[in-house]
Amino acid sequence: MPELPEVEVVRSGLAPAVIGACITGIEVLDERALTRHSVSALPDPAGRSSSRAADFERRLAGRTIGAAVRRGKFLWFPLEGAEEAMAAHLGMSGQMLLREPGAPAERHERIRISVEHPEHGELAVVFADQRTFGSLSIDALVATRDGAAGGHGDPLPLVASQAAHIARDPVDPAFDERAFRDALARKRSAIKRALLDQTLVSGIGNIYADESLWAARIHPEALAADLSTRTVNRLLAEVRLVLAKALAEGGTSFDAQYVNVNGEAGYFAHSLNAYGRTGQPCPRCDRPIARVAFTSRSSHFCPRCQRRR
Repeated sequence: MPELPEVEVVRSGLAPAVIGACITGIEVLDERALTRHSVSALPDPAGRSSSRAADFERRLAGRTIGAAVRRGKFLWFPLEGAEEAMAAHLGMSGQMLLREPGAPAERHERIRISVEHPEHGELAVVFADQRTFGSLSIDALVATRDGAAGGHGDPLPLVASQAAHIARDPVDPAFDERAFRDALARKRSAIKRALLDQTLVSGIGNIYADESLWAARIHPEALAADLSTRTVNRLLAEVRLVLAKALAEGGTSFDAQYVNVNGEAGYFAHSLNAYGRTGQPCPRCDRPIARVAFTSRSSHFCPRCQRRR
């Protein structure tokens, strides 16, 4: 699943092309890409069908996009003139691609949105998704609980309601480190499980949890409550360094599913120290990287550098 760096790469790639653009056309090719969309309770003035596709198209047509925003793994694009946005969740394999008008359909294309930008002219934003777990929707914007900006990309204290339940991510200026440390002190679960809890800290998935724990020399099954303040601070610092490096390298791409808006793969996979390197030497001590089952996934760590205390 795309994690914070991959979603931020998409956001930053779309931002200059869609902010200030008017939506001139919407083509829904597969309604499964609208699973998170709720049909408006307001009647259609023209008496047209109230299907998800028809409602989505009607409510987007002619609207202007005011920003491109991300919190954790969620994206949303506020629509001018109302406190609502087009929200996007990439799921397991979702992609948002920029294409020229009239470009051939992409493989696994689900929705195509035509826009006209005052500087860049006509463009197409394509939502493609092989596994169909991702979704676009029209979502209400709600006030943030702490009064800070809803997410990266917009200073307004508004967040898409679908993302309001998740915590801020560790690169968010409004991320509350003290609250995070206090929450960990109450957690009698493994630190890796805590890092993956999106209500505690958002944007971190399996890849970056393994990489951050390796960098901080913490065993993934160490109890969160047993970590000292100094250790938690070190972990947070390493999380931010890992995310920053992944962002600089365009995210992690193991196959064609994880690409930026131009269809290009990120290359952070070449910088991984633990994740996916089972049996290969640890870059620090040369001990083979171990892999153990973790829920429905796996944890990768160095048995020597990340001893369980």
